[in-house]
Amino acid sequence: MTYIKLTLIFLYTAILSVIAFFFGIVDRSFKLYFWLSKVFSKGILLISGIKLEVKGLENFNPGGVYVYVSNHSSMYDIPALQYAVPNHASIVFKQELGKIPIFGWQLKTGPYIIIDRASPERAMKSIERAKETMKIKGFSIILFSEGTRSKTDEVQPFKRGAFYLASRVSFPIIPVSISGTGKILPKGKLKIVPGKITVHFDKPIETGEIKSKKDELELMERVREIVIKNKEY
Repeated sequence: MTYIKLTLIFLYTAILSVIAFFFGIVDRSFKLYFWLSKVFSKGILLISGIKLEVKGLENFNPGGVYVYVSNHSSMYDIPALQYAVPNHASIVFKQELGKIPIFGWQLKTGPYIIIDRASPERAMKSIERAKETMKIKGFSIILFSEGTRSKTDEVQPFKRGAFYLASRVSFPIIPVSISGTGKILPKGKLKIVPGKITVHFDKPIETGEIKSKKDELELMERVREIVIKNKEY
């Protein structure tokens, strides 16, 4: 059954990636692209037999601009969060994904942000692009602050990038806890187990008072503790 689902997901992803590539070129407001991202995410969850539960939407204004900081256990975190976020949100993704034929090409033409983790200089340029995306286009940003997927489903130590960005744009951070994805598709395995994913949005944390690296690191630990507290094991 997993192989049937994987085949359907592959075909579905390929078809929608072609459409997304076209949308990314012809519509630079990205309204069509963001609409298609919701369609894509919902389809992936349906094909996989996954129920999505979203909590905490009452905690913030869906029309605001935020830095969403989330844990990361599985590739299913992306469609779950992409579908759950109520506003236009650009995802920061590692440059290796941009090399995938068709799928990676549409990521590059879309509103998402590539980050080169091997080069601090290029990573900083990505942060600057994220800042521009938020201030000029009014898009939120989604960051998986662990940097890579957790193998154990435990929340790993956070990296500083999200908090460096937040300190320079002064938009609030929303801690996001994703639960259940590690059991549905664990890292390193090709077995899809139907189940439930829960996405929990906590209250926004203002970042206007961040003045130093020490402030960033303290905020980083505070957000991580909130993510862990709201995560269901």
